[in-house]
Amino acid sequence: MILRDAITTLLLLAALFFFVAGTVGLLRFPDLYSRLHALTKADNVGLGLTVLALMFQADDGLEVIQLGLIWILVVVASATVCLLIGKEARRRGIQPWSRRTP
Repeated sequence: MILRDAITTLLLLAALFFFVAGTVGLLRFPDLYSRLHALTKADNVGLGLTVLALMFQADDGLEVIQLGLIWILVVVASATVCLLIGKEARRRGIQPWSRRTP
């Protein structure tokens, strides 16, 4: 019981790190495309770690399967939305940031 709670706590702290990293990427990266990348990657990993932590606390196998399916659906939805936003940005002519040396 104590070991399970300790593992859950560590996984949630790791998830928090990825959520914070994604938020920092959103605020610090220079363009839409790199911000999308930071958010989708970091948030998917953070959510995966959160779901894994919840799986350790689950009472039966059905809850574990449901949590896994929720995570898979969110990952697929996140990737799809990221792709759609990126394609629409390119269609509207939003160019990726590039460092121009003087």
